[in-house]
Amino acid sequence: MDFQQILHELREKKFRPIYFLHGKEPYFIDSISHYIEKNALSEAEQSFNQTVFYGKDVDHMAIVDTARRFPMMASHQVVLLKEAQDMRTLSDLLSYIEKPMESTILVICHKHKKLNLNSKFGKALKKNALIFESKPLYDNQVPGWISNYLKSHKLTITPKAGELIAENLGTDLSKIANELDKLALNLPPGTQVDDAAVEQHIGISKDFNVFELQRAIGLRDPLKAQRIVNYFSANPKKGPMPMLIGSLYNYFSKIYLFHAAKNLPENELLSTLQLRSSFFLKEYRAAARNYSHSKTEQVITLLKEFDLKSKGVGYNNTGKPEGELMKEMVWRIMH
Repeated sequence: MDFQQILHELREKKFRPIYFLHGKEPYFIDSISHYIEKNALSEAEQSFNQTVFYGKDVDHMAIVDTARRFPMMASHQVVLLKEAQDMRTLSDLLSYIEKPMESTILVICHKHKKLNLNSKFGKALKKNALIFESKPLYDNQVPGWISNYLKSHKLTITPKAGELIAENLGTDLSKIANELDKLALNLPPGTQVDDAAVEQHIGISKDFNVFELQRAIGLRDPLKAQRIVNYFSANPKKGPMPMLIGSLYNYFSKIYLFHAAKNLPENELLSTLQLRSSFFLKEYRAAARNYSHSKTEQVITLLKEFDLKSKGVGYNNTGKPEGELMKEMVWRIMH
């Protein structure tokens, strides 16, 4: 089952005896366990029927003993094992996993890494537990996730604003959700979030950001590009070199793909470039006119060169501000 299917089932009050939540993305694990913790039992029932353990502080016997109890004045009890990846005797829960109590909801949160399910313990989980692997999103999936998250708060967002948030906050979903909650608190239902709202409520400048820099470079607007680079140079935390190089590398990689796929139908072209809407396709068409296939290859090679330089490989950057390297890189891309 995927994340939304699990939440739908929980909202319908359909509970499983065991939930095993594992994987590299903590946000989905936290969201499922938090929902069960807050909603499986009423507040009155939670006092006697809800227990939270942490992996580094508990052994398997304490969990088994608690999970085998019968609920008091409730149909179920909830037992949450958080940070299970830190529990040394996790696999010793095997005897309980093989014969779980129907009146207990055991939630095991194994964050930051997958568990090998080919072991005897893993096979028992496959047989008796609902297993959910929490996978990180790819960069191109984040704007869509942002849009869906805001829909659940009765807000919509422009494609540009979604890309702006994703470009600046990366793939840390917990961090993104925290910032989107600020929008939901400050904007009335039905509002369309634009880049001005993002700047006002999240603090990401609508004029000085990586998204606008790559657009200025792609459209060959040297004055705008220089203003943004000067801003990043004066505010290093707003546009660190690794983030800048990574974003420009992705941008020019898509321009490179555009040259190879430009004769495809629009829907196939969007899929090839991993773009969510034709809103951005116009920009890539213009950038491809400004950067030929061979020039795009040169820019990608140049970005690799400056990536090494920023790390001090073959380049003495001692005493040289990162902003100067950034200015040189952008100038060479555009000239």
